Amino acid sequence: MKTVWPGVTPWHNSRLCLFGRVPLGFVLANLRLAELVAIVNINKAFYDDFVAYLRENGYKTSQDLVNEKSDEKAKTVISGFLRRKSEVELLDGVGKPYANSQARWYFLAWILRDAPAQRLGPLLAHVPGETPEARKAHLLNEVRKFVAPLFPEFESWTWPSISEVMLARLEGSRRALKGGLFEGIVRRCLRTVLKEHAIHLSVSEKEVRIHDETYDVQVSGPHRSILIPVKTRETMGGGHAMLFTRDIDKSISVAEKNGYTCLPIVIAESWGGDLKSLKSENFIFIQVNPNQVAKIEPLLIERLQKLIPLFKDLAKR
Repeated sequence: MKTVWPGVTPWHNSRLCLFGRVPLGFVLANLRLAELVAIVNINKAFYDDFVAYLRENGYKTSQDLVNEKSDEKAKTVISGFLRRKSEVELLDGVGKPYANSQARWYFLAWILRDAPAQRLGPLLAHVPGETPEARKAHLLNEVRKFVAPLFPEFESWTWPSISEVMLARLEGSRRALKGGLFEGIVRRCLRTVLKEHAIHLSVSEKEVRIHDETYDVQVSGPHRSILIPVKTRETMGGGHAMLFTRDIDKSISVAEKNGYTCLPIVIAESWGGDLKSLKSENFIFIQVNPNQVAKIEPLLIERLQKLIPLFKDLAKR
């Protein structure tokens, strides 16, 4: 079923045949941005619920809480919001709701311009507090006091500014979540194709690490295994395109040096690499923007069908 986000017009969802210098069949519209903006707009309800909670506790605006002089009062209000129950949900970068407690922790960290998982999470074990909630409240209060003088303008604590912060944070979460999404698609498609052809191979549930290289899926036979790195890219060129190609080549080299067959799966509308230069006899390239998830699965199954001889050879005893 095709996802339709509110605020994303048919123009955003269309494929453009030709627009100025855009090549035939490529997507000009920034689909990722359109979806993220739609998610942020939905998340305004969570911000509104936060402001309503502040007013219940005597603050007219979020800046009033940020500028609170009493540590104890600020920590009490923060703790209360962390415990708060409401019907309003906070959506992640792919539009799925966070669990209530995680949503409130993430949201407060975001509006204080910090990273709850990457930076604040590891600090929680080293701050005072008898419970996880108390430690979060203590840490958020310390962050509050630090950022208050950095953002003295009232506008910095209004929805337009907070929405920009949320957009940036959700973009980071989207990258990680989309990576897991594509790994799941690859596993599902592999199992479908192997079952159809009665090929008895094991498909791993988790990623595999060889030295410092990570492979998203492992397909194992009686004596050998295939390692599959899944690589996605939205943009077409630039220095990162060269790094993207180098990353694929490194995955192939490390796998083969350690006795594995490597089957890279590349999902990219375009990138500045040369497919023929890849150091692997087998690879799958799906020339689709990674944001067009609905189009990827049938194309992947089609490509996997062409590799049946490889999988049958792997299954030999």
